[in-house]
Amino acid sequence: MLDVAFAELTRDPDASMDQIARAAGVVRRTVYGHFPNREALVTAILDEAVTAVAAAHAAGYEGVDDPPRAIASAMLAVWDVTDRYRLLLSLAQRAVTMEGIRERLAPIHATGTQMLQRALDEGRFTTPLPARALVYVLENIMFGLMEAVNDGVLGSEEAGRAAAVTFLTGAGLPAQEASSLVSEVASAKAP
Repeated sequence: MLDVAFAELTRDPDASMDQIARAAGVVRRTVYGHFPNREALVTAILDEAVTAVAAAHAAGYEGVDDPPRAIASAMLAVWDVTDRYRLLLSLAQRAVTMEGIRERLAPIHATGTQMLQRALDEGRFTTPLPARALVYVLENIMFGLMEAVNDGVLGSEEAGRAAAVTFLTGAGLPAQEASSLVSEVASAKAP
């Protein structure tokens, strides 16, 4: 049911519960039996997305000791997942609110804050912002670039790399180093 709802909402963000039921080959009552309303359905899809993002984030850090490289790796891994869900971002913001989204992302924020603090402590990042604030900057770069892709301003792959480079340079890594690092990490991930 969630896969069909996801596909329908990606195709038409205003898809009704009736449209989703028809696409799933069931009656509307069946959909309402699983989800009391459209908001609950969108929330369930968001929860599925957050689980996938958390797994990608953890996989991006796995086995990477250098903080900037780990952050670049995690960002590119997360982008691959969030790109799938980016069209539903505005729906989730309406159904769940940014506060609700941040609450769901709290474990990812905690891990990210630790890695950012390590980069600051090691002198790899030179920003005057504390690690906890950098997490918000990173999140908003990602959300902003998702909207840019949605609006056709950037291509998806370009935006994922741009997110990582923009964040790393904003955190104080020299631009050339950030760009090279992201290219290396992206090349290593390519099949």
